[in-house]
Amino acid sequence: MQHGFNAYASAAKTAQATVSPRELEASLLIKAAMRLQSIADDWTERARDLDEALHYNRKLWTLLVSAVIAEDNPLPVGIKQNILALANFIFNQTFRIAAAPAPEAVTVLININRDIAAGLRGR
Repeated sequence: MQHGFNAYASAAKTAQATVSPRELEASLLIKAAMRLQSIADDWTERARDLDEALHYNRKLWTLLVSAVIAEDNPLPVGIKQNILALANFIFNQTFRIAAAPAPEAVTVLININRDIAAGLRGR
């Protein structure tokens, strides 16, 4: 697990040199959404990959929360509260999906990631 995080951190540092933080966050959210979507689309063959994809998504949202709660984060308090509430929903939904896996249950996480990514990209 540590190896995966180190790879993520290394990729993030490399990407930060060439893209804005908002674009990096959007790209990572899309990556997580695509992983979950591919599992939902081919549930019979890929359901065994669900735990790993959920873990990736949860780790990503944990990092986003860490950035939001940082003292030097310039976001208004109201936006920070909304992001934290959304992250809380995502964490709870992730545990529900892990307890009762179903392809249709994953859709909410996919849609949230895509919507937040679109917002970060100004779409």
